[in-house]
Amino acid sequence: MLSWPAGPVPRHDQIPHERTIRVTVSEHRFHIPVMGTGFSADTPIRVAHFGISSVISIVDDLLLEKVREHYHRLFELPYTRIHRHEEHGRSRRITAYLDTVQEIVRRKIEAVRQLPFGAENDKAKYFDLLPDDSALKMRFLKWTEMAPGPEKRRMEHELSEAMLPGSIDVNIMTKLDRPHMGKDGLPLGEDLTDAKTALRGYAESTLRSCVVLSAGLNQALFNYMSRFKDFYRNELGESRKKIILKVSDFRSAIIQGKILAKRGLEVHEYRIESGLNCGGHAFASNGFLLPSILKEFKEKRHQLADECRPLVKKFYETMGWTFNDQFAEEGSLVTVQGGIGTNGEARRLTRDFGADRTGWATPFLLVPEATAVDENTRTLLCNAKEDDLYVSDASPLGVQFNTVKGSGSLRWTQEQVDKGRPGSPCPKGFLVSNTEFTDAMICTASREYQKAKLDEIDSNPFLDRAEKSEQRRKTHEKTCLCDHLGNSALIALGVRDEFDSPQAVCPGPNIAWFDRLYSLKEMVDHIYGRGKSLVSPERPHMFAKEIEMYVDYFGRLAKKCTGRQHEIRQLREFHANLENGLDLCLEIAERRPYIDENLASIPPVVKKQRTRLRELLRDFEAALVPGAVESGAA
Repeated sequence: MLSWPAGPVPRHDQIPHERTIRVTVSEHRFHIPVMGTGFSADTPIRVAHFGISSVISIVDDLLLEKVREHYHRLFELPYTRIHRHEEHGRSRRITAYLDTVQEIVRRKIEAVRQLPFGAENDKAKYFDLLPDDSALKMRFLKWTEMAPGPEKRRMEHELSEAMLPGSIDVNIMTKLDRPHMGKDGLPLGEDLTDAKTALRGYAESTLRSCVVLSAGLNQALFNYMSRFKDFYRNELGESRKKIILKVSDFRSAIIQGKILAKRGLEVHEYRIESGLNCGGHAFASNGFLLPSILKEFKEKRHQLADECRPLVKKFYETMGWTFNDQFAEEGSLVTVQGGIGTNGEARRLTRDFGADRTGWATPFLLVPEATAVDENTRTLLCNAKEDDLYVSDASPLGVQFNTVKGSGSLRWTQEQVDKGRPGSPCPKGFLVSNTEFTDAMICTASREYQKAKLDEIDSNPFLDRAEKSEQRRKTHEKTCLCDHLGNSALIALGVRDEFDSPQAVCPGPNIAWFDRLYSLKEMVDHIYGRGKSLVSPERPHMFAKEIEMYVDYFGRLAKKCTGRQHEIRQLREFHANLENGLDLCLEIAERRPYIDENLASIPPVVKKQRTRLRELLRDFEAALVPGAVESGAA
């Protein structure tokens, strides 16, 4: 066990780090972010031996146990099931799965290293996929020009040794922190919550990689993290496990970064994601468009190190540990993801805004070599048009959720309504959060909650028929994401049958412009701008699409506003921030476009959506005070 026991924290030189740690430094300029609970669950097994980094969700340990069993059989590894209710079962299942992935990736990268040079094999593919300006690829190209002999054989050995796997990273949604309950209905302990046990499962694995913390601040989780030695540097300045914060704005980044720094924990990477133009849950910012957020990060990036590094140094000094001078030379990476669709857009993010790397998720749902998606769901995604993609209220978390019409999950949910038994039996319970009708938390997608809620609606004498119908629809809309998000992967792997495994899928709107299945090479070449683009030149710029989504979101906020002062204040701030973002987008549109970047699509979208935004604000202000002059809409 790698966690520190209760009592005094050990001295830094007493922490049993290895003297040397082989750290993966990716030659690639992109990563594959987490997708749902299952779509990227085995992505490292599929692509890490090509040097590509990716992220596994470790929310659903029960799903991972099934995938582990599958891969143990496939690779003939000894397997012992960790049953659902075993002591510390959740963290043990996560550790076991991650160790399995690590072992398989180790085998695969070693096998690739042993392959001969000069043949059409995975070794050639490894170097072919690398970006053209990568130092390793340049050395490989130099090898191809060398005459046979001892020098060329020496180069072959060096190239093989330099072939490193992609990082096997994990994602924890920090707010999904359900307490584990005993038979008496009482919490088993403050350390036995979903987020903490997931973190423990990762910390006790053999991985040397990164944990992505998403969905906001969790102080208790940050405190718990400080108990694991792998998140701290040894006397050589190396750490086994690094921290990535997924953030929506600079303020959130520096607040969380400083909270971690006071515990001696460093943020390896700040991963910026568009609030709405993404897959999965849509955590909107307060009207800040992605260009505005990136601009602030570029201008203030130095503050991340200037304000966090002294706190880390102070912690190390307080603990009597060595603060290696090389620490001060390192800075956190800043990466961007959400809605990127062309190499030109990626260049805009890296060259104009200084992003170190970009994340590409949704397009990889159509790459069978990279993700686990069942055949019918892939067909649905190939055929999806813009009108088929929308943000819904399907998530039990009460956060908007990216959805595509016609998914197996949506059909199953409606079938339960038609049968007169709406809701799910709630087989996993990861999204329980509601105590409206019960003392213990239950899920709003559960059959138990929906029955109670529908009875309340029907018995409410103050609601007319139309209001009751709308409230019933909202209740029925909640979907069992815990179970359904993992079913597609299990079907694809042959673990479950499709007929009793409804599949939820959560692509970003970008999927509308990718309309067939692609090979890994096709997608990577597209990312790096090699060859013909996979999307049509008419595809709107990612910034243009985000503008539309934020104006839509403003309209929904205005419609929901109950007239409370804090809501009114938020809407006006949202509007002001969005107006500033529109100005910045127009400024960007005047610049010279990169190849395959549709900057020309931005001005007409700004014009149309700005008019619409001001009309929405005017209507909102008029509804607040009948006859009032529109405030701030001019």
